[in-house]
Amino acid sequence: MPEKLASTSLRVLMISKACLMGAYQRKLEEIAAYPEIDLTVVVPPFWAGKGNYIPLERTHLEGYRLEVLPLRFNGNFHLHYHPSLRELIEEIGPHIVHIDEEPYNLSTFHALQLARRCEAKGLFFSWQNLLRRYPPPFAQIERWVLHHADYGIAGNEEAVEVWREKGYTGPLAVIPQFGVDPAMFSPPDQAPDREHFIIGYAGRFVPEKGLDLLIQAAAGLSGKWVLRLLGDGPLREEIQTLAGIYNISGSVRFEEKIPSTEMPGFYHQLDALVLPSRTQPNWKEQFGRVLIEAMACGVPVVGAESGAIPGVIGEAGLTFPEGDAIALQRQLQTLIDDLDLRKSLSTTGRERVIERYTQAQVASQTVAIYRELTAF
Repeated sequence: MPEKLASTSLRVLMISKACLMGAYQRKLEEIAAYPEIDLTVVVPPFWAGKGNYIPLERTHLEGYRLEVLPLRFNGNFHLHYHPSLRELIEEIGPHIVHIDEEPYNLSTFHALQLARRCEAKGLFFSWQNLLRRYPPPFAQIERWVLHHADYGIAGNEEAVEVWREKGYTGPLAVIPQFGVDPAMFSPPDQAPDREHFIIGYAGRFVPEKGLDLLIQAAAGLSGKWVLRLLGDGPLREEIQTLAGIYNISGSVRFEEKIPSTEMPGFYHQLDALVLPSRTQPNWKEQFGRVLIEAMACGVPVVGAESGAIPGVIGEAGLTFPEGDAIALQRQLQTLIDDLDLRKSLSTTGRERVIERYTQAQVASQTVAIYRELTAF
């Protein structure tokens, strides 16, 4: 059994299934690099969400303790939790329990109850940017968490409005869940010389991601281009069929998901990355992590004016009205035709990431909250 952590340290226990991803673990190393922080992070051995299996990637593990605990109801977003978490909390005696989950999830309720029993401060993280009401027992879970949490972190400004409207009166900070490592996500050493203009998408093949719009927009482009779609999901066959209907199947490549640490290689092969999200009754884009990854790699981005996307891109990329395939086509055609614009966006995109979205910045802001909570 590991030795008890030093009493002079600020002991932090983070529960985060998102930290299965190797690229995301760089934030953990950055947090652990602060000399007063003793960080333990709990992850499951895998996440088996519907059509979205994510195995644990052991990539960035320096300076903190990674605990892999079984997850009950693995794959169920609202009901999952770690049944053996109590024993770990009793062993560590944390000052802070950082719950990387939404307030209405059982995982948050369970971990926050355990935190209160050991007199630790508890904080939650939320992306939720739609004001939604939940049935029992999730409404009761949410109400209890909002009443007992010591701090909240929101991934976007709209999430702050949601939780204030729902009655949370405690402190709230706006910090992305993760940034990017600008050393890992960086432009290629040499600018590629390609015959075709390469357009990329990376993510789920689901209605809210707007891939049908991207197919329609691509069908109207002139010049030599290739569209690479990286990922998977229930709409894969439908999107393949749609490419055939528009007679562009020969220019569309469907590619399987790759580990998070291999994503820079994918971005290096692109001339533009598109995120054509569209708002649904129960969802709108909460951030768009692929945008900052591509921007860090010097890839111009084009995003729908959906949810948080315009705020992430700012003036460092192109946007188009949500659901407007013709407007998306025009923005892509502009990039195809204007090399100087591509070069400019490549530079400004990376500058924006360095300024706002690095893992080091996210870690610094997070540690500031830990200090505020404990007056350490």
